[in-house]
Amino acid sequence: MTKKALYVVFLFMFCFQVYSQSKNDSLYVNFRLEFNKLPLELNKKYISTNKDTLTIETFKCYISNIQVQYSDKSVFIPKNSYHLLDSNNPASFEIPVTKKGNKMISRITFDIGIDSLTNTSGALSGALDPVNGMYWTWQSGYINMKIEGSSPSCKTRKNEFQFHIGGYLQPNYALQQIKLEWDKKADSDINIAIDLNSFFSNLELRETNSVMNPGKEAMKLAGFATKMFYVR
Repeated sequence: MTKKALYVVFLFMFCFQVYSQSKNDSLYVNFRLEFNKLPLELNKKYISTNKDTLTIETFKCYISNIQVQYSDKSVFIPKNSYHLLDSNNPASFEIPVTKKGNKMISRITFDIGIDSLTNTSGALSGALDPVNGMYWTWQSGYINMKIEGSSPSCKTRKNEFQFHIGGYLQPNYALQQIKLEWDKKADSDINIAIDLNSFFSNLELRETNSVMNPGKEAMKLAGFATKMFYVR
């Protein structure tokens, strides 16, 4: 093996070790998609509490403004805390927040969606890049949550349902804050479930199967969405 090849191998091993150590030292907030308390599988048939047979094809959701509150009343707030959970990208559900430690965590809070100030800043980059399919227009702003799939209950084209939930202008400001009690040391990850059965239990898909713009219906669905999140 040449010196150059040895150098490349050494550099790769060093970078991998640094990455692994950094990952082990990081406190993660891990989200998990579920349906009726079981891991969600895309394109699998489920039956909701309202007896609708349905399949989920797409789930995307913005998680922002994550805050870790400790029992000593201190709060850790990461900078630029905008994350896009995407069902087609499992790694997006694992969010590094801060370093692990021995302090007791009392609560984790975060927002579902994008705040009005960021919405009025126009289309941005990274998780907020319009290429992610989560930006309407400068007038309507970002889609906070997107749930798409199909159900025989929907008398629509290909029996599709589409819920694009958002809006940043009053009285239809759809951003929602979640507060979850944790009461554990900061030496292990925070695990949060997102149970879509809770969302669909509030819907009759034959009647409500398409919400694509800010408004009263989007506000109602945003309220339903808050019930999906719980600590595991």
